[in-house]
Amino acid sequence: MLLLISPDSVEEAVECAKAAEHLDIVDVKRPEEGSLGANFPWVIKAIRDAVPAVKPVSATVGDVPYKPGTVAQAALGAAVSGATYIKVGLYGCTTPEQAVEVMRGVVRAVKEYRPDAFVVASGYADAHRIGCVNPLSLPDIALRSGSDAAMLDTAIKDGTRLFDHVPPEVCAEFVRRAHEAGLLAALAGSVKVGDLGALTRIGTDIVGVRGAVCEGGDRNAGRIEPQLIAAFRAEMDRHAREHAAATIAAG
Repeated sequence: MLLLISPDSVEEAVECAKAAEHLDIVDVKRPEEGSLGANFPWVIKAIRDAVPAVKPVSATVGDVPYKPGTVAQAALGAAVSGATYIKVGLYGCTTPEQAVEVMRGVVRAVKEYRPDAFVVASGYADAHRIGCVNPLSLPDIALRSGSDAAMLDTAIKDGTRLFDHVPPEVCAEFVRRAHEAGLLAALAGSVKVGDLGALTRIGTDIVGVRGAVCEGGDRNAGRIEPQLIAAFRAEMDRHAREHAAATIAAG
């Protein structure tokens, strides 16, 4: 399981760099603009320069409307700014067909510029609260659009978490559908250390966190701390070892 950490500033990215050995992807977002709020191009560039070159940088394009041309341009901007993982929050798409149209534009715009870029179709575990596409439709949307991964986050950051809206057994179905489609499955949404056992068991490929590695567990007021990244990774690795051992014993 890969660990994706989301700093919202160059200063926080520097803190991430201090714990680079413990994380896999540095994700650039702007929480004040939403769950998958987009940050400025110059911030993406500066964060790309601030973290080790071997660590890929991801950038969120935003909680986007159903405006395929607008979103395609925004995604290309993120790629030009140095991101190799491009995440699109399908906030304004109310049907799978709309979501596929948006993501096809993103895939074409990004991969014509950089064929090795990694495009992530992101939806929301609490989709019922905002009227966007059903979480379990995301793997098919990602497959039909040519994306590389399907992701779930939470749209409304009010203290509720991923498993409050999509329980582990439904997340397991999400992961299964993604893997059957040849995609990676990413899960986020106020994920805590206590969720790592379930996330490991269901085969999550990428886990995204921010609040869990911020001072006081506060994604907005708290700042990312290197020692919290290291501690979170240690727990990830422990669960991975225990799951592997249990699988061997069962087999």
